[in-house]
Amino acid sequence: MNLNLLCLARLMVVVLFLSDGVNLSAQSAAPRPPNIVFFLIDDWGWTDASGLGSALYETPHIDRLAAQGMKFSQAYSACTVCSPTRAALLTGKYPARLHITDWIAGHNRPYAKLRIPDWTLQLPLDEKTIAEALKTRGYATGIFGKWHLGGPEYFPEFQGFDVNVGGCDRGQPGAYFPPYGVVNIKDERPGEFLTDRLTRDACAFIESNRERPFFVYMPHYAVHTPLAGKAAVIEKYKQKIAAGKFIHTNAVYAALVESIDDSVGEVMRKLAELKLAENTIIVLTSDNGGLSGSVGAQGWRTGPTRNDPLRLGKGSAYEGGVRVPLVVKWPGVVKAGTVQAVPVTSVDYFPTLLEMATGASADGVDGESIVPLLKGAEKLKRTAIFWHYPHYHPGGATPYSAMRAGDWKLIHFYEDDRVELYDLKNDLGEKIDLATADPQRVAALRIQLDAWRKDVGAQLPTPNPAYDETKKWEGAPPASAAKKK
Repeated sequence: MNLNLLCLARLMVVVLFLSDGVNLSAQSAAPRPPNIVFFLIDDWGWTDASGLGSALYETPHIDRLAAQGMKFSQAYSACTVCSPTRAALLTGKYPARLHITDWIAGHNRPYAKLRIPDWTLQLPLDEKTIAEALKTRGYATGIFGKWHLGGPEYFPEFQGFDVNVGGCDRGQPGAYFPPYGVVNIKDERPGEFLTDRLTRDACAFIESNRERPFFVYMPHYAVHTPLAGKAAVIEKYKQKIAAGKFIHTNAVYAALVESIDDSVGEVMRKLAELKLAENTIIVLTSDNGGLSGSVGAQGWRTGPTRNDPLRLGKGSAYEGGVRVPLVVKWPGVVKAGTVQAVPVTSVDYFPTLLEMATGASADGVDGESIVPLLKGAEKLKRTAIFWHYPHYHPGGATPYSAMRAGDWKLIHFYEDDRVELYDLKNDLGEKIDLATADPQRVAALRIQLDAWRKDVGAQLPTPNPAYDETKKWEGAPPASAAKKK
């Protein structure tokens, strides 16, 4: 072979080798996808933290998280009760599209004016969850807390979660101290508070998966009833309440709220200890408004918290039932201490988390990624968000659909085909119904709401031949959670 050709061939081999080495080096230096910790607090009201408007509750860790991230002042749950919101969060689809429109197994009002539709009592296995989407992209996935989306064959381990601690068909624990009454929490430690137990297992999961990206879903059972707290913390709040004047006045509930703050603080401490904090996204929100009261055959009963200045609470069509806290910390992306006023809702979390983790867009979902808002944008593409609750609830709800477009909120009640219209910018407490004063706006919004219901295939209630107004709020055992569609 010609000497010059031989030298050229050897040079090409060296160049190719060095080129491969550069490519391998670039691959090894590729940034690791961010970890994600998602806290979903049960029945946590819009003002249920010291940094959210409560003078009673002490939540320094939640306040610190908000100072490090973005606080949303107009965040909403997808439903006024828990199971539909959880399904929406996990799938990115409206509860009306999933036909999961009440808590599982729901209330049965045999004498109510309307008969509820034949709705779905579990999250079908063919629905793709955010856990499944992240798992296929190399994430370790774990749930620590409440699932409430069907019986054993629909548990989290069949929906993309590698580890399941506490996730079952229960909507609330038997107790917050052992025995918890939750079937898949083993080796209970005497006297260990349930919130602490779930946090301990979540921190162990984080430590064991520190070398790979992880998704930690923490849907705490707190602050749902049965109310409980640590004795010393309850006593602290009793003394505080006795010494002052507060909107919130339930010492046991306050202690339960503080247990959530402890959990947030412990997870943040673990992330810092493992030097993972700067590559971990933390989301903190609620599944519906705070439990402010309930109505029944005996009349109205006051609940453990209040959502002032919002109207009513969990189980109602009004802001107190669906407006919730939301804090997002995304180090290096979200400007610390910012407040975002654009309305967002539970169906947005699937596309948002997927884009955060992979840069990919989500297909076949109702939600819109809020990544632009987290990066400083002032609006999203959509113009409205929607609710559909064709059920009765002790929180005061009768079957309704609702929507928010801009500052306007329209509620359509099915019992009498009545609509209410509120200007939330000037009437946050929904005290002034403008439906009669602004019929043109009502008509336009009603057309939009009807079109949305048709698009998602919303199930509607029907006339009840057994209707008896005097027995309207009398209940019967709920439909079986084992029912299959």
